[in-house]
Amino acid sequence: MAIDETSITRAIITEFTKSFLDVTNVDAALVGAGPANLVAAHTLAKAGVDTVVFERNISIGGGMWGGGMMFPKIVVQEEARRFLDKFNIKYTESEPGLYVADSIESVCRIATGAIEAGAKIFNLISAEDVVIRENNRVSGLVLNWTAVERAHLHVDPLAIRSKVVIDGTGHDAEICRIVQEKIPSAPDNLHVIGEQPMWADAGERALLNFTKEVYPGLIVSGMAANAVYGGPRMGPIFGGMMLSGERAAEIAMKIID
Repeated sequence: MAIDETSITRAIITEFTKSFLDVTNVDAALVGAGPANLVAAHTLAKAGVDTVVFERNISIGGGMWGGGMMFPKIVVQEEARRFLDKFNIKYTESEPGLYVADSIESVCRIATGAIEAGAKIFNLISAEDVVIRENNRVSGLVLNWTAVERAHLHVDPLAIRSKVVIDGTGHDAEICRIVQEKIPSAPDNLHVIGEQPMWADAGERALLNFTKEVYPGLIVSGMAANAVYGGPRMGPIFGGMMLSGERAAEIAMKIID
């Protein structure tokens, strides 16, 4: 059978358009496809929540993808080992309570788990703003192509609606900063303190307490949570990220319900 190039074009545009239209009104919209939000997406989708993840970069996985200083290995502590088992990630015990896994396998298996559970993941799309409605809560995202953002082109974005947004944008806590900048006088004003120097143990312990609804309709997860509340950075240990993603999903489900 001869392949017509225009058939390929039509197939891609048609199917992408269908899939994008399906996420214009969802239960949960997650920004950033790092480990916290991938676990959150899996947890939400498995519970039947209509879930979409938008990732700015061409690749997903956030900081987990690069392992530690480009050595493709990550560490997970005992409290989060169940996630390695849940996603069938191979690991070895380096010393009591610390487990080493391959970073590439970890990203691929967690992402596959999220997709198989029903979550939708879009790459190369940036969230440049939030939607705020009459009830003064975050009710969606304003989106544009990452290429438009990086080229500084004046191209108007499109918007989607969601019942809850989860900011998993890592060190920059981008969605929280947008809300802080654009709603400085709101009664529930949030303040992004910025992350502190590395202290892995303290950062991991603080992360779950910092994973919360920071503004009506907006939850923060993963390293973004430590950035908002001034927690230490942790480096290539990712148990806290996975636990944070699960916690963010649980909070989101309560809001949605």
